[in-house]
Amino acid sequence: MLAIDKPEGWTSHDVVAVVRGVLGTKRVGHGGTLDPLATGLLPVLVGTATKFADRIHEAAKVYDALVRFGAETATDDREGRVTREAGVPSLAAGSIEPALAALRGVITQVPPQYAALKVGGKPAYARARSGENMALAARTVQVFRLDMIEVSPPDLRLLVVCSSGTYVRAIARDLGRAMGSTAHLAALRRLAVGALEVRDAVTPDHLRARGRDATALIRPANEDLLTLDPRFLQRSAGTIVGAGESV
Repeated sequence: MLAIDKPEGWTSHDVVAVVRGVLGTKRVGHGGTLDPLATGLLPVLVGTATKFADRIHEAAKVYDALVRFGAETATDDREGRVTREAGVPSLAAGSIEPALAALRGVITQVPPQYAALKVGGKPAYARARSGENMALAARTVQVFRLDMIEVSPPDLRLLVVCSSGTYVRAIARDLGRAMGSTAHLAALRRLAVGALEVRDAVTPDHLRARGRDATALIRPANEDLLTLDPRFLQRSAGTIVGAGESV
């Protein structure tokens, strides 16, 4: 397993292609798609570790998310066309907290129309791009933590700790609706997947610079990688992301 810090604008498959080229092996996969807009930790599995993909997919994930109020988009992030606009609501803690509380715990969530999940054997985003208007089924996910880091209207920065299958874009969309407004995901950085953390990850450029010596960065793929550091659930949100104490 390699921990890669994916740059913005790259697809997860772009990262896999770089790893294949650097290590000289075709047997490479990743442990959880990151949208091109997002940055941060992408677990990359090498060799026989590709069999571990299903297990690492199950690990809890941690995100630093920027939600922007005032507009909802077709993709639920900043790249999509605006589909609905509304005034920016009060972003005082007393107004935000009840809406956040409703999105914590075991919840049902409708995935974004532009999602990688398969619908009739075809990715939902491919169907959406071809003009299909689908009614995606709600799925049960778990949000272990959803806390404010900082507020700068129209933006709200959140720490999200969630189960596999949770769409942070959908959290942004649903938070806007819960506050009687509209919202989308303006930025996203993945901080951790299980025991793998972005602070220990390398960028694709760093990997290229290491060349075949990059094999020294490979970690064994085992059950130990599935356990999230307790600090992500215990320490203040602001401290975790280096922004000081959370609001």
